[in-house]
Amino acid sequence: MQVVIEITLYPLHNDYIAAVDDLLARLNAQSEVAVTTNRVSTILHGEYVQAMTLVQKVIPEIHEKWGEGAFVLKILPGAERSINGYS
Repeated sequence: MQVVIEITLYPLHNDYIAAVDDLLARLNAQSEVAVTTNRVSTILHGEYVQAMTLVQKVIPEIHEKWGEGAFVLKILPGAERSINGYS
């Protein structure tokens, strides 16, 4: 099953740009899930298990390195790659 996941990180400290850059680098370092970044969020598209595994991997890594932060996720299971602006 295909999935679209929109993820946004709101670091709760002053070095927020470095934390967001680190998240983006980790998401883009793999090739199984398509990653598209816009001004306010990042869109992941791929097979459900691979996309969720990636999210489950990077959230603890970012938390461990950067401390407190809020992750906001929208998960659209069964979604095609382009759906109402998610492309």
